[in-house]
Amino acid sequence: MYPSGFHAKALSGAELMRSYLFSPGDSTRKMEKAASSGADAVILDLEDSVAIADKPAARSATAEFLNRAGRRDSKLYVRVNALDTGMTDVDLQSIRHASPDGIMLPKSRKADDVLTLSAMLHELDIKAPDGLVKIIAIATETADSLFHLGTYQNAGDRLNALCWGAEDLSADLGAQTNVDKNGNYTGPYELARTLCLVGARAAGVEPVDGIYGNYRDEDGLWASCRRALRDGFTGKLAIHPAQVNVINTAFTPSEAEIERAARIVEAFELAGNPGVIGFDGEMLDKPHLDRARKLLNRAAM
Repeated sequence: MYPSGFHAKALSGAELMRSYLFSPGDSTRKMEKAASSGADAVILDLEDSVAIADKPAARSATAEFLNRAGRRDSKLYVRVNALDTGMTDVDLQSIRHASPDGIMLPKSRKADDVLTLSAMLHELDIKAPDGLVKIIAIATETADSLFHLGTYQNAGDRLNALCWGAEDLSADLGAQTNVDKNGNYTGPYELARTLCLVGARAAGVEPVDGIYGNYRDEDGLWASCRRALRDGFTGKLAIHPAQVNVINTAFTPSEAEIERAARIVEAFELAGNPGVIGFDGEMLDKPHLDRARKLLNRAAM
């Protein structure tokens, strides 16, 4: 059960990345609310949440919001329209002087798409406040994309995360639904989730879990976050500001977890870093040590 009343420590966008909150780019009010939600990253959306007729106004509103944002507690990304829509360049042109922290690329099929976007950012000389504009790729939204999750090792230094989504994929597959009678994702979408996790880890970037659709269900979101954390994801997409604190809390290492990890690392060091040690009645080997070090690295961010 989610520990209601607990609020995870707010971190600057340069630190631990846990929550990625979508906000429609055609609503200044919603963008302002998202930016004050405590999300580690806010995704200003020019794609699915904006109707075709409203996209020009959304580009202008998003650029204006970015220009007014100043010092940011949240990283500000812009989700552009997919490369095959013919709108990506127009989206980027509209924010070329607005200094976004990053770009989210939807319907990415493989590393080549990230490299194409990288080249466009370079050509337009779009810079982030700290220099290099980063890229988050949604890497499972088409059937074709599932065959290329292993290519992102060659996507360049702008890529910093892969995330997955079930809705567009289910449409591409012609599915009637993407969940079973209990609300759990069916096989194709569990496969997409797993491939995203494995592909991100192979590429050395952050794996980000997909959305949890019912923003009023804190306990369900908490369970989804803890399952994602268990499997190796480091953050989660959010569709509503009410989800941010649950996500931040779930993906923030607890004091008990940090203390145990530190003791594991110390125990290996005191033993001379052997292959196996005894620890609190358990036998621990190198994978346990690696997990402990990763947790301490995230806690220190």
